[in-house]
Amino acid sequence: MAQTYTAQIEHRDEWWIGWIREIPGVNCQERTREELLETLKITLIEALEFEVAEAAQQIEGAYEVVKIAV
Repeated sequence: MAQTYTAQIEHRDEWWIGWIREIPGVNCQERTREELLETLKITLIEALEFEVAEAAQQIEGAYEVVKIAV
């Protein structure tokens, strides 16, 4: 099941800027709307992968991964 996130985008002067509402720090700037959406997607994936890796490093001992749908 794919997770959905909300991109808030805006056209300012010669630039498109945007960010992902649910994940602080995921924001980008590009010349076109299409480039912005692609860059946001790539940056979001990288941020999520980083969070998973960071969480795994914090764990000591045995642990269990459980998916919870909301």
